[in-house]
Amino acid sequence: MVSCPLSRIAAHPMTSIAARNEVERLFSEMEQGNLDPETFARQLLDHQVFMPIKDEKHQIAGFQLSTKADPLVIEDEEGNRIFIAFSSPERAKEFTAEFPGYSGGLLTEVSWIVQRMGADMGLSINPGQESGFDFDADMVSMLASLLPEQDQ
Repeated sequence: MVSCPLSRIAAHPMTSIAARNEVERLFSEMEQGNLDPETFARQLLDHQVFMPIKDEKHQIAGFQLSTKADPLVIEDEEGNRIFIAFSSPERAKEFTAEFPGYSGGLLTEVSWIVQRMGADMGLSINPGQESGFDFDADMVSMLASLLPEQDQ
């Protein structure tokens, strides 16, 4: 996880691959210095990402029976909890293959995720990929502070 204030956000370089969607375009624009950190954060909050969720034990052909999603949250070697999301379902396939039971998911706005994340939790979008971005818990708090008052 990257540990730095919003003004020092760092993304993985995207020089060798093209952005596939608006979230990845934002990452690329930030990396190239074409977006200031606050504009980047505000725009990211409005975009959808893919959130892997734990499969139910008694599935019915792709339908989610439960009203509560169990998102993929991992713990790093330092004990930090990290909420995992992806810029698209295709980006999730290789990563989620390492986590049995997380073959499904849903698309939702980053703002919705940030509103519901636990305290002291980081957020990683496209973990381990060049088109990825890691937010430590302080950066997630800063993202949450950008949400409109009624949404917090």
